[in-house]
Amino acid sequence: MAFTLPELPYAMDALEPFISARTLEFHHGKHHQAYVNNVNNLIPGTPFEHATLEEIILKADGGIFNNGAQVFNHTFYFEQFSPFGCREPLGALKDALDRDFGSIAAFTDHFNKAAATLFGSGWAWLVVNIDGKLEIVQTSNAGCPLRDGKKPLLTCDVWEHAYYLDKQNLRPKYIEDFWKVLDWKVISLRFGA
Repeated sequence: MAFTLPELPYAMDALEPFISARTLEFHHGKHHQAYVNNVNNLIPGTPFEHATLEEIILKADGGIFNNGAQVFNHTFYFEQFSPFGCREPLGALKDALDRDFGSIAAFTDHFNKAAATLFGSGWAWLVVNIDGKLEIVQTSNAGCPLRDGKKPLLTCDVWEHAYYLDKQNLRPKYIEDFWKVLDWKVISLRFGA
């Protein structure tokens, strides 16, 4: 099975000024594309030649895992944004955030800290854990919570390529702007699925 780079569900400049077209051209068009190319080059002749990304995440190691997981992680990341999306959690997701974190503000603070304090490259995630509770986790490099039996709902990419062209070394400013383009409708659909 050959993987392809998914198209963005919005125009390259649609997330400006929070995420620039230039950043998306590099982050989606070059970094994400490179992961797609790499996994496609690595899987022929292996047990993963016809695997889904989820199967690769759960069973592969080394370069196949790293590139397959990065295709999944980046697709998941880019699909959660919208220039005109819902900017706050609603309904059952809001209730679950209140239940498991005390308030939306407490959740946001906790998530921001997880994204800001992850050392090096990786991801901050909101997940549903195996007990059905919401949890915030950090993964390094290509790590993905699927591998730990957790259902991802949203993620913040804190590899420097996600923000360096726009924010240089100001990761907290990138995290602040991340919320301004996050579409909670997408997150709610993931939660309900």
